[in-house]
Amino acid sequence: MANRDVPVNGKQSELSLRRDGNLVLIDAGRTVIWSTKTKSTSSSSLQLQLLNTGNLVLDVGGQTLWQSFDYPTDTLLPNQPFTKSTKLVSSKSRSNYSSGFYKMFFDSDGILRLIYDAPETTTIYWPHPSFRSWEVGRLQYMYSRRAILDSNGQFNSSDGWKFKSADFGMGRQRIMRIDVDGNARVYSLVEHERRMKWEVEWQAISQPCKIHGTCGPNSLCTYSQDSGRKCSCLSGYKMVNYEDSSYGCEPEFKPCIQDDCDFIELRHVEFYGYDVRIHGNYTVDACKKDCLQDNTCIGFQFGWKEDSGFFYCCIKTSLQNGYEMGYEYSMYIKLPKRLVSSFKQKTVSQSSLNCPPPMLTTITRSYEENNDIKPLGFMLVFGCVIGFIEIVCIVVFWYFSSERSSTTEQIYIPAATAFRKFTYSELKKASCNFSEEIGRGGACVVYKGRLSDNRVAAIKRLKNTNHHGEAEFQAEISTIGRVNHMNLIETWGYCAEGKHRLVVYEYMENGSLAKNLGIGKLDWATRLGIATGTAKGLAYLHEECLEWVLHCDVKPHNILLDANYNPKVADFGLSRLFDRSGINQSDFSMIRGTRGYMAPEWVFNLPITSKVDVFSYGVVILEMITGRSPAGKHHSNNENGEVEVELGLIEWVKSMIQESDQSRTECWVEKIVDPSISGNYNRTTMENLVRTAVQCAEEDREARPSMSQVVSMLLHA
Repeated sequence: MANRDVPVNGKQSELSLRRDGNLVLIDAGRTVIWSTKTKSTSSSSLQLQLLNTGNLVLDVGGQTLWQSFDYPTDTLLPNQPFTKSTKLVSSKSRSNYSSGFYKMFFDSDGILRLIYDAPETTTIYWPHPSFRSWEVGRLQYMYSRRAILDSNGQFNSSDGWKFKSADFGMGRQRIMRIDVDGNARVYSLVEHERRMKWEVEWQAISQPCKIHGTCGPNSLCTYSQDSGRKCSCLSGYKMVNYEDSSYGCEPEFKPCIQDDCDFIELRHVEFYGYDVRIHGNYTVDACKKDCLQDNTCIGFQFGWKEDSGFFYCCIKTSLQNGYEMGYEYSMYIKLPKRLVSSFKQKTVSQSSLNCPPPMLTTITRSYEENNDIKPLGFMLVFGCVIGFIEIVCIVVFWYFSSERSSTTEQIYIPAATAFRKFTYSELKKASCNFSEEIGRGGACVVYKGRLSDNRVAAIKRLKNTNHHGEAEFQAEISTIGRVNHMNLIETWGYCAEGKHRLVVYEYMENGSLAKNLGIGKLDWATRLGIATGTAKGLAYLHEECLEWVLHCDVKPHNILLDANYNPKVADFGLSRLFDRSGINQSDFSMIRGTRGYMAPEWVFNLPITSKVDVFSYGVVILEMITGRSPAGKHHSNNENGEVEVELGLIEWVKSMIQESDQSRTECWVEKIVDPSISGNYNRTTMENLVRTAVQCAEEDREARPSMSQVVSMLLHA
């Protein structure tokens, strides 16, 4: 990421290779953000090429002018040299790719190190600084400083450090990266359940609490296999920012003087560094006396010095990098006596937080106009004047209109608020602290709420805030702003605040189609209306939107019913937008949808088109008619009534049709229809609906109709 700290606008920015041999990135304000600063006398043989190694190379006539391998960001690819002039720098968070505080680099003594480099402090934490270089297998002051991860997963460094990844061998794609938590890891790309996933095959630090800067000052890091890494404030301290543990804790008390101070003991706890004095052959009381006489002292470390054979204490003026993990000795914290008397030996306080990478605000960038462009300034002033005149006219018109309406005693109700961004506190209040649950999915929970304008709403709260969950949320928000149809759920807004991701949409009184099918409440006319309305909604997504939309997860749970049982397609978390020239293109990175409703294209890695939604629609209609689950197995009988084979729903319906057509006896419709609607339907209409659904669920996508053709089939049967 060449411009990670200076992001450009997503529109009107450009990367261009100039004739003089310079590769230039320009933002929307036409400012040069980054360039290779290269020059070439020959433009005819100039080329920029991405090699199979992952190296982006700018060369002229076979001579390399610039290559991306010389400028790594946070990742090393196999066989990419890591030298004294390069370094890896972590991102600030998983959503903010600007430069973080953790770095991997070759130090001046030739040792490969990890460092925490924050604005307030800088400390090396790997190899552990308390060990000498030869004690951790490192060689100092070697002539060259160079390291490399080869294709087999073996890492070799000029300082003598080497290791092999757990899956050492040929054939795997690997990367080495310094992550946002400050740990260096080697990942391999592994297939799990037909999905590719990066798995850790090596990491530099096995105890995550020993990474500096994890929890911030005046806090303690603890780790367990069950709950992971946690940060907690020391007794007498409180969190500075409850959303970001890296800010640490601040005292809830005023500094105390000698007679008002005492100490609490934290066993097996260490705070690395910031020792202003070290006393040898000292007792605990002597250490306490020294700290009480020093107003800058806020605690001391007390332990046994093995090589000297006596106890010692380290007087500290700052409590940084604290962790509890089998450390042999004790830490004494200076506090007012009133707090010491109420202290209980606990390693985790009530103000504990889980410690994934800090939630940091994504960096934004403003674009400045050139001051010397005078015509733009004139146009801006002119536009403001025209806008002011228009506002005055609108206000005057509104005033006289109000006067006329008051004389005729007419009452006008303002329209409901349009799609907007809600705050988390608004939605928490609207849902009575998320107390009334009305639905649940794999990645979300839906609650009923009442907004400030008295509209009853459904509030969907995402449970996942990882990368995949964020992608689904962004997909839904970007999609719902482009759709407007009576058979699509109306969305009123969203919330994206800190780790909270919520979507607010209209409340559907009769819940999902899946719920109603489960209780057998729907009559024939209602089911036919649901089939037709759902088809219209999908046809709009596929063919009438400004940008075509693939829903990718059509199923009864995502078809909601209003008070009159009118259907509305909902849940666009897995949807994809395509411009009108790209509807037949496929760039999906993962399988989408729900088992039983997914088209064969997903399984066989075929190009994904709108026909995947047509297939899912066909399965939904067959489930609605038969009352049978597409995921189950259904018996097909031979002529003697004996069980012959178990089939999926689609195959079972086809076999019923085929058997009845061959025997020409009992109509196949009666064999497959849900008993709850038996005898209360028009046979011709039902037969047409079933045949349409079967055609939609054909394995060959070319044999499936479009959704607009489905609507025509249902309306003109």
